[in-house]
Amino acid sequence: MYDVAIIGAGIIGSFIGRELSRYNLKTIIIERNNDVADGTTMANSAIIHAGYDAKAGKNKGKFNAIGNAMYGKVCEELDVPFERVGSLVIARYEEDIKTLEHLYDNGIKNGVPDMKILTSEEVAEMEPNLNKTFGALYAPTAGIISPWEMAIALVENAMENGTELLLNNEVTDISKTDKGYTLHLNDRRENKSKELDTKYVINCAGLYSDKINNMVASPYFKINPRRGQYYILDKEVGDLVNKVIFPCPTEKGKGILVSPTVHGNLLVGPDSVYIDDKEGVETTAHALQYIRETSILTTDKIQFKKVIRTFSGLRATPDNGDFIIEESKEAKGFVNVAGIESPGLSSAPAIAKYVVEEIMPNIIGNMKLKENFISTRRKFIRFAELNEEQKEEMIKKDPRYGQIICRCESITEGEIVDVINRKAGATTVKGVKKRTRAGMGRCQGGFCGPRVVEILSRELNKDMNEILLGNQGSYILTEKTHKGENN
Repeated sequence: MYDVAIIGAGIIGSFIGRELSRYNLKTIIIERNNDVADGTTMANSAIIHAGYDAKAGKNKGKFNAIGNAMYGKVCEELDVPFERVGSLVIARYEEDIKTLEHLYDNGIKNGVPDMKILTSEEVAEMEPNLNKTFGALYAPTAGIISPWEMAIALVENAMENGTELLLNNEVTDISKTDKGYTLHLNDRRENKSKELDTKYVINCAGLYSDKINNMVASPYFKINPRRGQYYILDKEVGDLVNKVIFPCPTEKGKGILVSPTVHGNLLVGPDSVYIDDKEGVETTAHALQYIRETSILTTDKIQFKKVIRTFSGLRATPDNGDFIIEESKEAKGFVNVAGIESPGLSSAPAIAKYVVEEIMPNIIGNMKLKENFISTRRKFIRFAELNEEQKEEMIKKDPRYGQIICRCESITEGEIVDVINRKAGATTVKGVKKRTRAGMGRCQGGFCGPRVVEILSRELNKDMNEILLGNQGSYILTEKTHKGENN
């Protein structure tokens, strides 16, 4: 019997899992996919928003700026790349200045610090590659991050503090019991059913959080998938802009942004389209063309010939227009943390703190903090960022750090072996890619992919044809093409 079961290992479930691991509770995180951060957390704008856009008086406005301010400490503790580069909302037209003033006033209500409305001359000095503007709202607290690296680090740290992680298990039903709940699971690896008992449940199932709620209570919210598509451009053009650049927002969202990434690329997108399919992450020529045509209104200097990848992600948009963070009125001890679309990533640490420190004590009662909580994780080696002396020292300790596997991103065998053998470690090619960036460069794994498969095979003690690209069934190899003494 677990004390708390968290359904979903995206950024929200991961933050809550880490916060709960501070307490003497038996906690488990359950994820339907075979890795942490495989859904919305893996495919979004990777922006830590300042908080001026989130409507004051709503949960989005309540948690955004607070969550933003928490990122510096948690990223330092868990060694996750994060940069406060700031953001600009630009006025393309003179009438947009009224929108900037409204955003400024809303930001003040939400507690966003140090905002300023810039003149067109100030914008040009700050971002010389933008097209002519009539001014901009500058928010220096906005930042860029790698969301999946954040979630992985959170789960790793939670596991170091005793939290369990159960992957490849989909919750198919939930039964109320005298002591709490029984979760009915489908083990997707073995294709068999099993059960798990827990006193309390926290529903962080993202796109499927409405479905999970409906297993124990009457439907009272609906999650609508909203797809956004993106371009990723090569690091060669990653310095086109210094800050996150937004057009003035519309009812559809924050618009087509142009932004540096925390790893030095350029990100352009997304569009915003409601779809019916909660797994519909394909890209379309029409949407990508729209993004190109729209983004050049911000800057006509985007070199789309330098695109190395396009992708799409789904946002879990609730029909009430706001975050849902509350205990179910019909199912005691069952907490919904749902509809966490933008600015969900920015708000995540504040949401987690609220759930664990405000909601859960009212449900559980006295929650005792651990005396030996570990706030950091094992040092994460990024070989390319070391100086020459440090590199030589690492190679002396482990020669595998002297073997470059991914030439585009300069990722070594030592780094890949490390992420495979950590808590919540990589078990797939995509898992290695998320943790090390091997395969995220210009060739997108064309050269390093086979070597990553070999390393996974060796470290996991599996045949190479058992190694997956990503989720269950995504086999890369099936059999040898020919046989011989040397094969």
